Amino acid sequence: MSHVEREIASQPECWRRALELAPAGLPEHGERVAVIGCGTSLYIAQAYAALREAAGLGETDAFAASEFPAGRDYDRLVAISRSGTTTEVLDALARAERRMARVALTGDLATPISAAADTVVDLEFADEKSVVQTRFATTALALLRGRIGLAPADLAEQAERALSLPLPEGAVTARQFTFAGAGWTTGLANEAALKLREASGSWTESYPAMEYRHGPVSITAPDTVVWFFGEPPAGLLDEVRAIGAMTSVTTLDPLADLVRAQRLAVEIAKARGLNPDQPRNLTRSIVLNQP
Repeated sequence: MSHVEREIASQPECWRRALELAPAGLPEHGERVAVIGCGTSLYIAQAYAALREAAGLGETDAFAASEFPAGRDYDRLVAISRSGTTTEVLDALARAERRMARVALTGDLATPISAAADTVVDLEFADEKSVVQTRFATTALALLRGRIGLAPADLAEQAERALSLPLPEGAVTARQFTFAGAGWTTGLANEAALKLREASGSWTESYPAMEYRHGPVSITAPDTVVWFFGEPPAGLLDEVRAIGAMTSVTTLDPLADLVRAQRLAVEIAKARGLNPDQPRNLTRSIVLNQP
């Protein structure tokens, strides 16, 4: 069994631990907040930012760490970094020094991020051996959802169900995958697409569900999969099924449904003879040479 398979299977327990935490430094009600990350962490940032702002807890923006606007002021900067060494995250934290409170969620305290942030949230129990991120990212989002009161009481139990629910029939041999969300689940759609690209080299795309109608639907065919996180917009599921595409729609919490997408990524990789722990051209952390 690969590292990533073990890490996917461990998510229910990681989420339980995260939901019991009450760390210092996370955003307060009414604060203006920026959330940054790279890759998977960016998509988790997008999901949290959309959730927090939609709940009326304060304006919340998500940025790729490399795109964090140097001249914009916030009350608090939240950085998500599994490795704690990502160059762009560390640079953004440095630019924010003395301008706003800075908190970092990381899987490795013995890294530069511990000195770069004012407060560090310890998620070492969710750190991973695989290059492909799964449980660290979802555990970070479970924690953040829990701290704003937007995690269902049975979230971990739903993750357990997601570990055994069937994948869409025929999906492992599909030609192309489209993931669609709305609001906070758009970030999850982006993350699911990334997982399949990383682990299995699949052709994947992701969109806000209503944007899928505006052009991307043209690639949909019987050998493609359209996966919805949350309830599809009225009429869209029928349109997709009329085309003949494979679809995925569940009643699971969308974060739990992401576990199913992670499983699909691994199954496709195995079917193609790939090692899902070692995606092509990727490393665990991106550390750039400074000029």
